[in-house]
Amino acid sequence: MFGRIRSLFRVTAVRLSIIYTLIFGLVAVGLVAYMTGATVNVLRQQYEESIDEEVQGLAQIYRNRGLRRLIATLERRARAPGANLYVVTNPSGEILGGNVPRLESRVMSRIGWTRRPFKYQRYGDGPEDDHRAIARIIEVPNGLRILVGRDIGETEGFRRVVGRSLALALGTMVGLGLLTWFIFGRRALRRIDEVSQSSVRIMGGDRSERLPISGSGDEFDRLSENLNSMLDRINSLDEGLKQMSDNIAHDLKTPITRLRNKADEALAMDGDKAAREELITDIIGDCDQIVRTFDALLMISRVESGSKVATMQEMDLVLLLQDVHELYEAVAEDAGVSFRLDLGSLTEANIDGNRELLSQALSNLIDNALKYGRTSDDADGALPCIEIALEVVGEEFVLSVIDNGDGIHPEDYERVTERFVRLDKSRSKSGNGLGLSLVAAIVELHGGKLRFSDANPGLKISLLLPKTSKGRNA
Repeated sequence: MFGRIRSLFRVTAVRLSIIYTLIFGLVAVGLVAYMTGATVNVLRQQYEESIDEEVQGLAQIYRNRGLRRLIATLERRARAPGANLYVVTNPSGEILGGNVPRLESRVMSRIGWTRRPFKYQRYGDGPEDDHRAIARIIEVPNGLRILVGRDIGETEGFRRVVGRSLALALGTMVGLGLLTWFIFGRRALRRIDEVSQSSVRIMGGDRSERLPISGSGDEFDRLSENLNSMLDRINSLDEGLKQMSDNIAHDLKTPITRLRNKADEALAMDGDKAAREELITDIIGDCDQIVRTFDALLMISRVESGSKVATMQEMDLVLLLQDVHELYEAVAEDAGVSFRLDLGSLTEANIDGNRELLSQALSNLIDNALKYGRTSDDADGALPCIEIALEVVGEEFVLSVIDNGDGIHPEDYERVTERFVRLDKSRSKSGNGLGLSLVAAIVELHGGKLRFSDANPGLKISLLLPKTSKGRNA
C-alpha cells in the first residue's frame, strides 16, 4: 500500500497537482487572513473613533458642569441597554462605579489606550464567562480615573467564524484533492504500468507488441500512437534491412562467383594476350555492375532513412520535366523510340521536393521504358513510344511515364518495387532490379504514391505528388 502511494508521488501529474494545491491553499489562506485582518482593523478603528468621541463629550461635560455631573452622566449611560464599558476608579485602582464589576489586573495602571484587548466581567456573569474589550483611560484632576471601552466580541466572533470557515474550506479542498489524486493518479499510474510492460515485451524481442491505446484521445493515447508509428517504421526498416541482406546474399552470390571464375580463367591463360585482355575487360564490367548495385542500395537506404541527401524545397515539376525531356530526347531518337512530353495547360506545378531525387526517379522510369517498353511481337510494326505526362487531380500532381510495350501483369505491380526483383522477361537484359525500389522510396519520401496501371497497350507508371501548402490554399 505504502509502496503504491510512493509510486503515485513519482507521477509528474500527481506532483504537479500537489504543488498547485499547495500554492492555491497558501494564496487562499493569505487572502482570507488579509481580508479578515483588514475587516477587524476597520471595525476596531470605528470602535476607537466612537470611544474618542464619547471621551471628548465627557470631557466637555466635566469642564462645563463639574465632576458630580460627569459621574451622574456615566451612571446613566452605564445602565442603558447595549452600553459601552464605563468604570470609575480611585488612584489605587479600586472600582467606585460603572457597569463592570471586575477588570483584568493592571488595566487601570496606565493612562491612554490599552495596549491590547483585556478581559472583564459583566454583572451577572459566572466565572467561566470571558469577555474582551478595548478602552481609553483618562484621569480627572482629583485623581479619579475613568475608563470608556467597547466590547470586541463581535470582531472576535467574526474572526472565529472566518477561521472555522477557512479550516472547513481547506479541509474540504485537501480531502477532495487527495481523492482526486487517488482516482486519477491511480489511473495514470496504471497507464504507465501498461506502457512499461509493453516496452519490456518489445525489448524482449516481441516485434508485434504495441503500446496500449484507451481511445480517450488524451496525452497518453497521443504519445502511444506516435510511439507505435515509430515502432512500425523501425520494424519496416528492420524488415527491409533483413530482406536486403538476404537479397544481397542471394543475388550477388552468382555475379561474384562468376567474377572469381573469370579471374581464375585469366590467371590460367599463358600465351593468348588478347583473350586475357578481353576477359579482364569483362571482369571490370562485372565489378562496375556490382559497384552500381551497391550505390543503388546505399541511395535507397539514405532516402528511406530521410537523410540530409533529401533536403526539401519548393520546385517546379514543369521545369524538371522539360529538362529531362531535353536530356533523353536524343537518346530515345538513337534507340528508335518516339519520345513525347504532354504538359496539358500547365505552365507551373510547384511541390515541396528534392530536384535531384525526383530527377533520379524519372530517369529510372525512362530507362526502364527504353529497355522494356517494346512489344515482343514485331509483326504489327508498332513504333515504340514513350510519353511523359503531367496533370492535376484534386490536391495532387500526377506525373506519368507511359510506354506501348508488353507491360506487366497486374499481379506483379507490387512485386516489381521489391529489391532485386526482376521479372522473367527482363532477366536477359542488364540491370540489378533496384530501379523501381529507388523510385518507390523517393515517392514515399515526398509524401506521394506510386501507381501502376495498364496503358492498353503498355504500362503506365504514375507518381502522385502533393502540391505545396501554398498551392493547396490558393
